Order: sequence, then C-alpha cells, then structure tokens
Amino acid sequence: MASVSRKPQRSRARVAPAEPAPLLLPRAERLAAGKALRDSVPRASHAEWKPSAKHRDPIDILEASNKDRVPELVPIRYGRMLASPFTFLRGSAGLMASDLAATPNTGIRVQACGDCHLLNFGMFATPERNLVFDLNDFDETLPAPWEWDLKRLAVSFAVAARDNKLSDADARDAAETCGRAYREALRGYSRMSPLEVWYARLDVETLIATAPDEQARKIRRDLATKARQRVIENLFPRIVGEVAGKRRLVDQPPVLFHVSDPEAEELMREGVAAYRESLPDERRVLFDRYRLEDSAAKVVGIGSVGTRCLVALFFDKENHPLILQIKEAVPSVLAPYAGKSRYDNQGQRVVVGQRLMQSSSDIFLGWARGRHGRDFFVRQLRDMKFSPPVEGFKAVHLKRYAVICGGILARAHAKSGDASSISGYLGKSDRFDQALGAFALAYADQNEQDHAALVQAVNAGRVEALIEEA
Repeated sequence: MASVSRKPQRSRARVAPAEPAPLLLPRAERLAAGKALRDSVPRASHAEWKPSAKHRDPIDILEASNKDRVPELVPIRYGRMLASPFTFLRGSAGLMASDLAATPNTGIRVQACGDCHLLNFGMFATPERNLVFDLNDFDETLPAPWEWDLKRLAVSFAVAARDNKLSDADARDAAETCGRAYREALRGYSRMSPLEVWYARLDVETLIATAPDEQARKIRRDLATKARQRVIENLFPRIVGEVAGKRRLVDQPPVLFHVSDPEAEELMREGVAAYRESLPDERRVLFDRYRLEDSAAKVVGIGSVGTRCLVALFFDKENHPLILQIKEAVPSVLAPYAGKSRYDNQGQRVVVGQRLMQSSSDIFLGWARGRHGRDFFVRQLRDMKFSPPVEGFKAVHLKRYAVICGGILARAHAKSGDASSISGYLGKSDRFDQALGAFALAYADQNEQDHAALVQAVNAGRVEALIEEA
C-alpha cells in the first residue's frame, strides 16, 4: 500500500519506502501536514530541470534498459523511437525515471503508473461490459512519489503539442491545464470517503454527456464506436487462419510470428497452468471452459519492444475464441530510485498495481512464472481497448484531453495515497500548475536533445535501428 513520508526527498538518492500513512487522522490535519511541506519543497521548485550529471549519456541509459530484452527485437524498439521526439518519449520511461529521481519531491508516495504519458490512457470494457475511460498501461507500476507520474504526463502533453506543430505557449498551456485538473480533482477526492473514491469511474456515456459542444460530443461518440469494435469477434478473422485443418495464428513478421522451438508448446502449457493458479476460484471455472489451441510471439508498443510477449489462442467446446496476451514483466524502471517491489513475481506487481489504480480491471488479469524464471502477466489481447489518436489535435482538443487525463490520474492516486496531504501541498492557487508548465517545456527540450542523440548514435553505427514498413 502506498504511503506518506513526512521527510521531503530532494536528492538523487533512492526514495526510501515511507512509513505507514496516518490516513486515519482528520482531513484538516492531513491538509495542514501537506501545506507544511511547502516550506522544505516550495511549489515553485518543481519548475526546475537540469541534467543531474555532467556526462549524462541517454544512449548508455537506453542500452542498459535493453539488458533483459530479446536482442533481435531491440532494433525494432530503436526504429520506433526514431520516428519523432514523441515516440522517443514513449520508449524512454527508464531514462525519464532516472531524471525524475533528481527532481524535488514531497516524499508523499502513491501507487504510481511509472510510464504515465497521454497515450497510456484510453477506453476499455469493464467486466460488466460498460465502456470506461481510464489508465490502461501498468508495466512499470510501483509505489513512488506522486510527482513523477504527473510530471511525465505533463511533459507528454508538451511534447505532443510540439509534435502537432503547436506553439510553445500552447504546449505550456496544455501542461498547466493537466496540472490544474489533477489538483482540482484531487481536492474533490480528498473530501470523499474511501469507498466513494474506490467506486468512482468515468464511463463513456458521462464523457460524451459532458462534452463542451456538439462537435466534441460527435468526436467522443465516434471514438466510443471505434472502441466497441475492438473486440475479439472483429480481430479474430484478421489474425487467425486454418493450417492442416487446425486454426492457427497467422504469422505477420516481424510483429507476430511463431517461435521455432521444440519446447515452445510445452513451455506455453506449463505457463498457462501457472497463470490459472493466480486467478480467483470463480475465474478458474470460467477459464477452464477454454482449451489452448495455438500461441505466437508478438511485438507490441514502443517501450515494451524486446520484452517477451506472446498471444495465446483458446477455444471453448462450441469453438468460441478467447485470445490472451502474455507479457513479460521485469522490474519497474522506478525500482532503482523508489525501491524494489514487495512482490517477488514482477507479474504480480503489475497485476496488483493495475487493480489498485484502475476503476475496473480485466477479468482474466493474472500472472505466472515460466520455467526459466521469467515473470509474466496475462490479460485479454483486445477488449474494447482504444486510445484517442492525438496526432493532429488542435490546441483546444489537447487542453480538453489534458483535463480528462489529469482528473483520471488524480483518482488513481487517491485510491492508494493520501489525497488530503497532496491536496494540502498543492493548495488552491495555480503556483504548482505554473511550475509544472515550466518543467514540461524544459524537459521537452531535453527530450528533443535525447532524440537527436539517438539519431546520431544510429547514423554512427553505435546502435542498430530497424525501420518497419508502413
């Protein structure tokens, strides 16, 4: 459980696990405790950004993050990161974690996402088949300072603004809007009971109903329609074919391919059996109605490229399909700075963090450890999961999206952390919002320099990049 440390952290030293939070103290006392932190960590100090080391080499840090990745897939990762400063940011969570550890923080910890950028929010289906909007990526989740998530999210808005050829004024405005939305939403959650916070969610019907005008309502309805189409019934014909009378996943190299390993099928069945044990008893009853038919390796995302990822195809007795995604879980990029996870299995770390941060989670969410000691987490491959395409967003659209994402992050942090202490620190003025905007622009500059360093490293042959065909 995330907690509060009353001793602010301002150095690059690893953020030590905090003492249990005094969450049973009256709200007024926790607000006052948060406000008192401004003396040691002024809100304006969050505007600061400068590299912590004279010889900070982003390529060295990126290369270190490839340690446990499949070597043959690393060039794909670099190829995707080369596309733009925005795609570079998406693939460099470890680099930014290293940088964030050197920035001022209040010592108040929450269950952090760890890779909190604007494309890791989106729509998905709840177990009740309702469509909601929430955080949807938790590979790096770990208890850590709340500021790290919010700063990465604000930076992603600034970088996306520049990617869309918007002005720096618009980029800063979007970042400040994100901070303001987080601050105001968190203040509201601090007044709620723990159960009210736990039950809070943003369903798509509310998202549509609260759109500021008819054009925005139409855009949101169209996005919801696209999300509802992203279900297994639509995916199945595109990735499943028939070979020798048996249904098989269709190879689409280099992003989907069968592994030529005589042990692969046996290892998969062992992994599926281990995963089954992580499910609650009632979910095992459901899962046992399906049989494993085929599996293949899949390359996903940008930051995840190179970690082992599989898709597994199942059928029930009437041949209704189920497709699960099995992703390798390695230690969080936050761990060197925030401390190791309490969970020995990194897949369990991801699953518990996801359940703690999301308003509702996939019924097939579980974890396993493979024969070779690798940890994995499991979920449905596609269950109405859809993130709005931010490419081409105008300034007004980016600001509206910042309001939504900032509010969602506040709810996720309020579930695990002390919303009153954070709210007391942030206060009612826009002082922190302005600092966040300044930091976002400064780090967007740093991100562009790091992207340029990757381009130079590829051109010089220091690292290899594979540019995929469009």
